[in-house]
Amino acid sequence: MPRGTLEVILIGAKGLHDTDFFTEKMDPYVILTYKTQEHISSVAKNAGSNPRWNESFLFTVADNVAELNLRLMDKDKFTRDDFLGEAIIHLGPVLEEYSVPETSYNVVKNQNYCGEVRLALTFHPEGGFY
Repeated sequence: MPRGTLEVILIGAKGLHDTDFFTEKMDPYVILTYKTQEHISSVAKNAGSNPRWNESFLFTVADNVAELNLRLMDKDKFTRDDFLGEAIIHLGPVLEEYSVPETSYNVVKNQNYCGEVRLALTFHPEGGFY
C-alpha cells in the first residue's frame, strides 16, 4: 500500500433520520477515523436531516488499513449524543486513482439505510505522483 496523505473533504449529508422528535432540529457532526487517527467535524447547529460542513481533514496513510470510518452523531445538550449511523469508505479507488470526486455514501445503522453522506477524496503519495 502506498504511503502519503489522504485528504477528506466532508461536504454534507442528506436524508438523515431525525432523532430530535420533541426539540429543535438535529445538530449533526461527524467523527472520521482512519486506524488510530481521528478528526471531528464542527457541529452543524440546527441543520436537521440535511447538514452541510464543507470541511477538510488530513490523514497519514502508512499501512494496510484500507477503510475510512465515518460515525454521524447528533449533539445533545443535556443527554448523551445520539448515534445517527455510520459509513465505511473503501479507500482502494482513491489510493489507485489519487482522486475520487464528490460522491455519496450510504449511512447505515443496524444494517438499515438511514441517509447519505457526501465526500470528495484525494490521495497525495509520499514523493509525489508515480
